[in-house]
Amino acid sequence: MNIYDLLSDEVAEIKEEKKNRRAELLESIGVEDRFEDGSIKIDMRTCRGLECNLCVKSCPTNALYWRAGEIGIEEDLCIHCTACVLSCCVDNCIKVTRKRPDGKTETYSTPKEALEVNRIIAAKNRKERVESRIENPEECSISKY
Repeated sequence: MNIYDLLSDEVAEIKEEKKNRRAELLESIGVEDRFEDGSIKIDMRTCRGLECNLCVKSCPTNALYWRAGEIGIEEDLCIHCTACVLSCCVDNCIKVTRKRPDGKTETYSTPKEALEVNRIIAAKNRKERVESRIENPEECSISKY
């Protein structure tokens, strides 16, 4: 057996173990993970954590916390919801990247970006709910009125 096969098997085991641990943690706090993968990064050079601490307060899973003069991140708890980006008073300080189940990758670092995608998703969900309640959507066309 060559070294590449050994290393790739070991990496796969580590990833699977991490995924299982994350699922257990999120299940224990009653949170659903809606994204395939993701990451969160905080630029400590621009962060005003000591002054505002808003991202820590807005995090629904407590993935962000105050640690020795800076904001710490517990990656296993982060669900990449962008609540921290929306509450941050400094643009491009927090960067959240997430991969949707359909394969689309999104990156947010300003509240405007996060709000725009949330608006699009909400509009799509409203449209689907309305269409599911109407028997013949083509008969209710706006063009008739």
